[in-house]
Amino acid sequence: MMNYAVRVADLRVRRGGREVLHGLGFEVPRGRVVGLLGPSGCGKTTLLRAIVGVQAVESGTVEVLGRPAGAKEVRSRVGYATQHPAVYLDLTVRENLRYFGRVIGAPGEDVDRVMGQVGLGSQADQLAGSLSGGQLGRVNLAVALLGAPELVVLDEPTVGLDPVLRQELWALFHRLAEDGVTMIVSSHVMDEAARCQRLVLLRDGRILADETPAELSAQTGTDDLEEAFLRLIGAQEAV
Repeated sequence: MMNYAVRVADLRVRRGGREVLHGLGFEVPRGRVVGLLGPSGCGKTTLLRAIVGVQAVESGTVEVLGRPAGAKEVRSRVGYATQHPAVYLDLTVRENLRYFGRVIGAPGEDVDRVMGQVGLGSQADQLAGSLSGGQLGRVNLAVALLGAPELVVLDEPTVGLDPVLRQELWALFHRLAEDGVTMIVSSHVMDEAARCQRLVLLRDGRILADETPAELSAQTGTDDLEEAFLRLIGAQEAV
């Protein structure tokens, strides 16, 4: 079995006549929590869409689980949660999960499993439209976990959540990784970098760093990962 879940080579993406990803290349090891971090507008969502296979690319390659991104053979093995929840507000939590579960062919018992994983059991019969923003985000995450995917791609899943829930979700991400699931989690909040096992730092559509938090600290001479990011930016601008 290949030891990587995602391999990106010389990826270029143009949107609105402007190149937004500039020849990116990196690999995502299997069974790891990998953070894709960078400021808003740096290209994180575009990159995640390319990995999932729903983004047109100008050139380069994206392999997911050994196949081209978006290939029919891997679609059911990849879970994806967009930044803005894509669920039906006039359905209950359980009804949403049952519907999306049928769409992807997940077993019926998956509904209770994923509700338990994200802590939504007590909201099972509540309309999605009546949930708080944080609860709605958890429904979105639960949908991505249906079918026990091998790769889970999450776009800003902790935005707007309270610190306790954020901690609970990161603990869940690590439990999933321990079970062999590869997690790619994007964020613009640098204090979440320390929660990742590997970091891909993005700025203006280019990779600033692709390494572990410890390696990044050693390279920049600081344990403050936000300061490390700023030092990388300073070094880039000085060139």
